[in-house]
Amino acid sequence: MTIRIVLADDQALIRAGFRALIESEDDLEVVGEAADGEAAVDIVRSSRADVVLMDIRMPGIDGLEATRRITSDSDLAGVKVVILTTFELDEYVLEAIRAGASGFVGKGIEPSELITAIRVVAAGDALLSPRATQALLAAFTTSPAASSAATFVSPKILDVLTNREREVMALAARGLTNDEIAERLYLSTLTVKTHANRAMMKLDVRDRAQLVVLAYQTGLMRPDQP
Repeated sequence: MTIRIVLADDQALIRAGFRALIESEDDLEVVGEAADGEAAVDIVRSSRADVVLMDIRMPGIDGLEATRRITSDSDLAGVKVVILTTFELDEYVLEAIRAGASGFVGKGIEPSELITAIRVVAAGDALLSPRATQALLAAFTTSPAASSAATFVSPKILDVLTNREREVMALAARGLTNDEIAERLYLSTLTVKTHANRAMMKLDVRDRAQLVVLAYQTGLMRPDQP
């Protein structure tokens, strides 16, 4: 199956570089480009894209608002947004995740890692690397902008989870992959993924990235917790 991708970045050179890289892969296809957020939303709607690589800072409607519009549109429920950042520790990263983005990558990412990232989110998994998770933790503790966006949530909402689902959620919040969690808990990777998916369903969150944010908002994990 071919993964359909929209590139949203106000720099034509960056879009051209990503297009060349992406279209060198047999299972990936760029179906549209946009230089601002409004155009990105329109192209996503018309092209029925699977994944959007979305820059945050663009003229007019920025990447954050474009992400909100895409993820709140029921007709675009299957579209995944990956935020492009200059640095992984970006003051807007937390807000982007809360807006519904499935993860984020730095613009300096290695070509093979970008291809992997696209395939990961297209398969329905959130892209949240350990380094990215550390950026979120730093945002909670040091960034005033992120802290104001991080509205804390009553831990009572976690009462719907089983102990194992809580455990998987907490380990995901530490930046562990499904494989690493499986090794830690002596479970299969499929079982770990099932627990994570059930937690997301019960908590009504879009994906793993938002699950991680919620783990800190409820106090299940603390930024200073080792």
